Order: sequence, then structure tokens, then C-alpha cells
Amino acid sequence: MQRLMIADESDVVRKVGKRILGGMGFLVSEASNGLEALARCQAELPNIIIVDASLDGALQLIANLRHLPNGRSIRIYYCVVEADLKKMMAGKRAGADDFLLKPFDRKILTSVFGSLAAAA
Repeated sequence: MQRLMIADESDVVRKVGKRILGGMGFLVSEASNGLEALARCQAELPNIIIVDASLDGALQLIANLRHLPNGRSIRIYYCVVEADLKKMMAGKRAGADDFLLKPFDRKILTSVFGSLAAAA
């Protein structure tokens, strides 16, 4: 089973994401801030992490994740509210693999993560 973490300040976003992705077969954990996300990743690195762009220290979190042992293997999705090229490029430079637009719903999450869940 693939481990996935949602790092987002919003309880609602984490709850909805966890319900949808958990239903797809992911083992989902949550973090409400960057420090919590990093600490949890240091304890057990997920296969995938969704990092919200508005999270305090989001770019630093991504960079720190890449420096963890096996940090290069984690698939990092940088979650943005709109297709802001400047923000997206900053995420890419920090080490994000891909992007996810907010607000997301079941259709979007199934489209993005369906093949990854099936590969588990």
C-alpha cells in the first residue's frame, strides 16, 4: 500500500483529501504545518506528499524533504490555487515533481493519483 501525506493548514482540505485518497487504497497521513510534515517524514517517508503552496515554509519543506535519506524517491505535488507560473516555478526549483490545482475533488484526485494507487 502506498503511503501518501497531505500537508495543508486547512482541516477541511486534509479531511476531504484523506477520505477520497484513503478510499482509493492509499495509507494517508496528515500534517497541519511544515515542521509537523518534516518530522513525520523523518520518522517514515511517504511515497507521495501533497504540499500546499500557502503552507508556511512550503518551499523549504520541499527542499528539506529532498535532503532526507531516500528523499529523492518521494513524489512531491505542489498544490496551488491557480496556475501561477511564478509560484509553480518556485515549487519546481525547490524540488516539486508536479502540481495539483486547488480546490480539488474526487474527479481530480482520481485522475492524478488513480494510476499511482493501482501501481501499489
